[in-house]
Amino acid sequence: MSMEQRKSDHIQINLQKDVQSRRKTGLEEYSFMHNSLPEIDLKDISCSCSFLGFKVDLPVMISSMTGGTQDAKIINQILAATAEKYGMAMGLGSIRIALEDPDRLDSFQVRKIAPSIPLFSNLGAVQLNYGYTIDHCRKAVEIVEASGLILHLNSLQEALQPEGNTNFSGLIKKIEKVCHALPVPVIVKEIGWGLSASTAKILIDAGVSALDTAGAGGTSWSEVEKYRAGDVVRSQTAAVFNDWGIPLTESLISIRRIQPSFPLIASGGIKTGLDVAKCLALGADLCGIAGGFLKVATKSLEDAFIYSEIIKNQLLVTMFATGAGNISELRKILIKKNDSK
Repeated sequence: MSMEQRKSDHIQINLQKDVQSRRKTGLEEYSFMHNSLPEIDLKDISCSCSFLGFKVDLPVMISSMTGGTQDAKIINQILAATAEKYGMAMGLGSIRIALEDPDRLDSFQVRKIAPSIPLFSNLGAVQLNYGYTIDHCRKAVEIVEASGLILHLNSLQEALQPEGNTNFSGLIKKIEKVCHALPVPVIVKEIGWGLSASTAKILIDAGVSALDTAGAGGTSWSEVEKYRAGDVVRSQTAAVFNDWGIPLTESLISIRRIQPSFPLIASGGIKTGLDVAKCLALGADLCGIAGGFLKVATKSLEDAFIYSEIIKNQLLVTMFATGAGNISELRKILIKKNDSK
């Protein structure tokens, strides 16, 4: 099967099938203490922040999703315009298809639409074991005028794909070389099963600039691959991993405990501005959202704008109701575990 067909399948399955993980994010266990006397004006609250030296108006990254097809081109253009309007970061889908077929490049070239945002190119880290070099990584950044490079980790997905690349041996040394060779930040992200604290430490020691925890609780890529499987063995193998992974909150908190100030993106099942606020209070610097943006981007630019406005308003009202005038103050607000089961 061609990469183009695989990417198209991924989009359609995400839109048409229930691929939600049965694993909960853990965010439901936390709540803010309501502040009846916040002593601030809602209109004066700022949710802007800095991430890797870039100014971000809304502390959200539109997570890496797609590219390489005509449908993906339209989706990426809508996402880029939305990110630019609301001052969000954006990750592109894996650019491997464009490196191997330059005719696919235009679906990733959104810098003119989003000239001011932090925009990140994206490659599967495992490709470093399949002939990809530092030059490929450098080109992946240059051809889309990216602010940095995301290397994604998707070992379980690769194991479930009939065309999967499953040689992950010795990969950390190659990631380290990329981090030291590229003049831009390198972010490493999971794709939905979470980073453990021990894995995070290995990656940080290797020189990565930031991590995206991508915990369990959002899209289950084992479910996606279950629907793509061409035979009963692969389908039933994928089916047992629906509730696999480290939940978003567990991944985020465990990493933050050992790395108090390292740049972290929390993702994996974030659906609302309240979820964003909880993740920020638990130690995230940005919050990644994929599924919600994919659904609205396949409808219209207006729908993507409305969705972003909702996320922003929910975050601002949460900050107001807790008495936090900015993100730094929100991070100091007590967030408690919910004992009611």
